[in-house]
Amino acid sequence: MKGKMWIRLAGVSLAVLGWLSVATAAFADTADKSVGKPKDVDVVICLDVSNSMDGLIGSVKKKLWDIVNDLARAKPMPNLRVGLFSYGNDRYDPKVGWVRKDLDLTHDLDKVSEKLFGLKTLGGTEYVARVCRDAIEQMQWSEDPGALKVIFVCGNEPVDQDKEVHLKDVAEKAVRKGIIINTIYAVRPRYRQEAKGWKEFAQMAEGRFAEIDQDHGTVTIATPQDKDLSRLSGELNKTYLFYGKERREKEANQKTQDLNAATAGAPIAAARAVSKGSGVYRQADADLVDKLKADPKFDIKKVPVEELSEELKKMTPEDREKHVKACLAKRETVQKEISELNKQRETYIQSERKKNPSAADKAFDEAVRGAIREQAKKKGIEIPEQ
Repeated sequence: MKGKMWIRLAGVSLAVLGWLSVATAAFADTADKSVGKPKDVDVVICLDVSNSMDGLIGSVKKKLWDIVNDLARAKPMPNLRVGLFSYGNDRYDPKVGWVRKDLDLTHDLDKVSEKLFGLKTLGGTEYVARVCRDAIEQMQWSEDPGALKVIFVCGNEPVDQDKEVHLKDVAEKAVRKGIIINTIYAVRPRYRQEAKGWKEFAQMAEGRFAEIDQDHGTVTIATPQDKDLSRLSGELNKTYLFYGKERREKEANQKTQDLNAATAGAPIAAARAVSKGSGVYRQADADLVDKLKADPKFDIKKVPVEELSEELKKMTPEDREKHVKACLAKRETVQKEISELNKQRETYIQSERKKNPSAADKAFDEAVRGAIREQAKKKGIEIPEQ
């Protein structure tokens, strides 16, 4: 039974990730071709972390980078931020309904990965209305009226367990604030009638509903390009020049999330490499190269010496400037290599999917992709097919 539950959650997580993939970055070389001002895309994932959802977290970890990579095709390139809530863990504070905000909306995708890998399951009581309400109220959502603001809430218990916070009220609040709530239900065959409530909640919140079959898990496809993409991911790291008070933590976390992806498998490591080569993966608040790319007028020579790495401290201000520009040029070269390899990788993946059609893809991934494309299109964001 436990194995089936893991698989079921894996499907749900994948749906989340699969969905997210529809919402992510643009490669450096395609970014220049995007037309129009980048649109804000805020995505908050609300994960049920009760015991019966053990597989969910694992699936989300595996699919996060694929998710990030699909929105890479969006035009104009989106300004993506991701936030995370978890709920249903008995160790969480019962006074707030066993709900926890794990991460506010952020551009730092390494931080998102870090939080996902840190989630643990236990319990419990799953208050869907409560976690969605808190996500609406506690996240620092974009104030741009043209922004796409989306919540994905995932679970496998009745959606209406919360008797204090009501689904209808939460849905109305979301609609007023221009936030879409999409629901993903990990169906339990003996309790299939529970899906009706999840579907109705999504409809009230102007979102889409997806039902995940518990017998389908995560689908990943190894490709001939995976090894080279992982190598290039390491080459990209050499172009990062972290600065500021958190420079050591940022650098260490980048490497840690590389390792987490590699441990999950070669296809996941390759997908992360593609994300790192995209315009959505950026560290302008902590990396001198991204800062310069975002602001060509940025004066590197004025950065306080104490905020620099030991390597840069030894250089003259003029040499620092030359070094940062050289790293920018190197990064753009590596990003182009990643982009070209990824085209080959995507072609291979599509070919393999045609040979081995998977019901799992249609159960969650395709449904989620369709939902996001439809919702993004209403905001003027076109996401081309692969």
